[in-house]
Amino acid sequence: MLRATLRTALAHKGRLLLSALSVVLGVAFVAGTYVFTDTLQRTFGDLFGQVQPDILVSPAAEAPSTGVDTLPGSALQVLAGVDGVAAADGLVQVFGVTLVAADGEAVGTGGAPTFGVSWSDEQDLSPLRLVEGRGPAGPDEVAVDVQALESSGYAVGDQVRVLTPGQSVQARLVGAFRFGASSTLAGATFTAFTPQRAQDLLLGGDRWTQLRASAVDGVSQRTLADRVQAALAGDPVEVQTGEEAADEATEALTQGLTFVTTFLLVFAGVALVVGAFIIVNTFSVLIARRTRELALLRAVGASRRQITGSVLVEALVVGLVGGVLGLALGVVLAVGLRGLFSVLGLDIPAGGLVVLPRTAVVAVGVGVGLTVAAAWFPARRAGRVPPMAALRDDVVVPTRSLHLRAAVGATLGVVGTALLLVGLFAAVPRGITLVGAGALLLFLSVALLAAVVGGGALAALGTPWRRTAVGRMAVRNAQRDRRRTAATAGALMVGLALVTMIGVLGSSASRSIEATITDVIRADYVVTSTSFQPFPTEVVSAVEAVDGVGLVARVGTVPIRLADDTEQAAFGPGGGLATVVDPATISDLVVVEVTAGSLSSLADGAVALDSDTAQEQQVGVGDRVPITWGSGEGDARLGAIVEPTGQIGGLVVARSFAEDLGLAVQEQQLFVAAADDVDAAELRTPLEEALEPYPVVRLQDQTQFADQIRGQVNQLLSLVYALLGLAVVIAVLGIVNTLVLSVLERTREIGLLRAVGTSRRQVRRMVRVEAVLIAVYGAVLGIGLGLLFGVAVQRSLADEGIDRLAVPWTLLGAVLLVSAGVGVLAAILPARRAARLDVLGAIAAE
Repeated sequence: MLRATLRTALAHKGRLLLSALSVVLGVAFVAGTYVFTDTLQRTFGDLFGQVQPDILVSPAAEAPSTGVDTLPGSALQVLAGVDGVAAADGLVQVFGVTLVAADGEAVGTGGAPTFGVSWSDEQDLSPLRLVEGRGPAGPDEVAVDVQALESSGYAVGDQVRVLTPGQSVQARLVGAFRFGASSTLAGATFTAFTPQRAQDLLLGGDRWTQLRASAVDGVSQRTLADRVQAALAGDPVEVQTGEEAADEATEALTQGLTFVTTFLLVFAGVALVVGAFIIVNTFSVLIARRTRELALLRAVGASRRQITGSVLVEALVVGLVGGVLGLALGVVLAVGLRGLFSVLGLDIPAGGLVVLPRTAVVAVGVGVGLTVAAAWFPARRAGRVPPMAALRDDVVVPTRSLHLRAAVGATLGVVGTALLLVGLFAAVPRGITLVGAGALLLFLSVALLAAVVGGGALAALGTPWRRTAVGRMAVRNAQRDRRRTAATAGALMVGLALVTMIGVLGSSASRSIEATITDVIRADYVVTSTSFQPFPTEVVSAVEAVDGVGLVARVGTVPIRLADDTEQAAFGPGGGLATVVDPATISDLVVVEVTAGSLSSLADGAVALDSDTAQEQQVGVGDRVPITWGSGEGDARLGAIVEPTGQIGGLVVARSFAEDLGLAVQEQQLFVAAADDVDAAELRTPLEEALEPYPVVRLQDQTQFADQIRGQVNQLLSLVYALLGLAVVIAVLGIVNTLVLSVLERTREIGLLRAVGTSRRQVRRMVRVEAVLIAVYGAVLGIGLGLLFGVAVQRSLADEGIDRLAVPWTLLGAVLLVSAGVGVLAAILPARRAARLDVLGAIAAE
């Protein structure tokens, strides 16, 4: 039986190819995702292990990426005096230090961070390895990483300009270095100063962001760490061994990659679901064509189980081939992902790709599991072929009535609708979860009911073609096997439903952003960073000095957090940052909706919380709010509760409050209004001239500011559409597959049509119309579901800021037209094959 099964699979290898191809594409996405993320983890894990000293001492507080949580300079002397320490050194590393290139542009602002660091000649303690020139030895000297040097247009010995969060400085470039064994670190750039200059310029005094030490021979890292912890017991510090620090950095990278992995695997899942529709169709048609063969096997003694098993073995072969080829294609895809990240400015250190055994097992397992599972129901139908069917000419595979499908589909639809309505309109926790569950059930309902209502729907969609005999035959052909047509249309429905939903959500987000900016920002211009990094405070002075500027409101960040909320969200990079405003001016240029208390109380030392945070903390105006900053902690009076906006949220403090704590405020946004007697349009040119020396910032009016944010949304949408395009490509393969098999099924019928006068052109047109009907049917189902899901998700996110519904009708119209075009393209090969059938041979075919 096994030999017969394998011979049958080889005899139908062409027909199984499209099914295998759909598996290959889905599996490739899974394998490529794992290869890419495993390669990143291995590459950076090795790099982190190379650059760690024996002991690291950091501030006990969870420092945000700004690096302003510091240790006193005296801690270094204590560390150096610990028994077992061979050498000790301090490190300054601060976020937002940018080298200005020779052409006046900022180096390394493609999204990756830019750091200012202190240079150390202790090679065992520093991650920086000199490549060219020398390290900085004086206050007016700097060295940069080799990647920054290559892209800056400078050479060692040139005068350069560096922008720091506090000011811009001129220095001579004396050397270039790499980070550990790598010349790049995901696009991040480093500018190194002498330790004294780094402390004065970036930290404002004798402070360090980290201490490092090496152990004498014979003293283990763990033993030395315990001694250091005891010596610094009076200071709030965290002491780690080099191994622990490397493991922690690798774990942090792994957590950071979780989103990327999940994001890509979601699209891989979509592609696999679409592929499952194709597999079901392929095996259903192949079994229908082999009915007599299967009946003969039953007649000579094969059991139902053997017949079912033979079909599943064919599916197993297809799954194995698809899984292995998908694994190979996944490696190629991983190379493409690495190239894509490089284009986006996140260069990945060179190295071989990592293909773990887990990746191979998952790839082959997914390919085999998906194919066998999808072929299960067709295989069961094959097992029900009666032996006596071998004696009849009109035998067909037994099929069940659509009544059960209709009942199950209707039930799922009712339950899904109920969950959707409860999630949207009832005051229940985790309403978005109910919306998601309801959407899933509705999708399953439509997938089941598509075959039930397919006859009437296809008749309605086929109205334009029913005026001709060829058109009527095409409509009837599409209606002939409603299950098959529904499955083929369902493959396209999945992709287009997601495209439509994302389109509605993206359009609604853009409309909401535009409305929020119009309603909230009163300023004529907004000055923001070109990346997510702070900009120098000199920018504020440069803007205020422009003739014609009337009012300037600053928004910055500072590392103050709620004592029990280390992941506190606020505007700016990283978590644990409070929003800093000037209470006297912010309300003049930014609408701040105060729901309790007064924003002016911040000038007297109070703090504000947005309403969501206040509710989570269960505090009200007048209560004491515990806060922490660096190595300090205390509490402050809650003076106001405000509604969150894109500019203000989380914990909000006055600039004077941060300065009293000795914390440096990092500027994030400036809101600028023209003086009463100055036209805002005329102010743009002098403002641009004043900001020309600072390429890390951009000047925008309200329209440009909204366009920028919409552009970021559209960029994400474009990536999503590109990934969903994979599902659409697989769906097109499904239509081709269905039409090829349909032509094979109707060989005799087509031969008879040709014999009675139907031309080849008419046969091709008949197949094309059938393809267009299937594609448009899938598009209508997908667009309808996508609209429903998009509206539901938008309503469920209304409280999160997406409160304006916008339907992209142009996109939906284009999707419908493209779907019809997809049908035409998918029909090219099947239509050509049908038209070229030999008339006599086709009539004689069984």
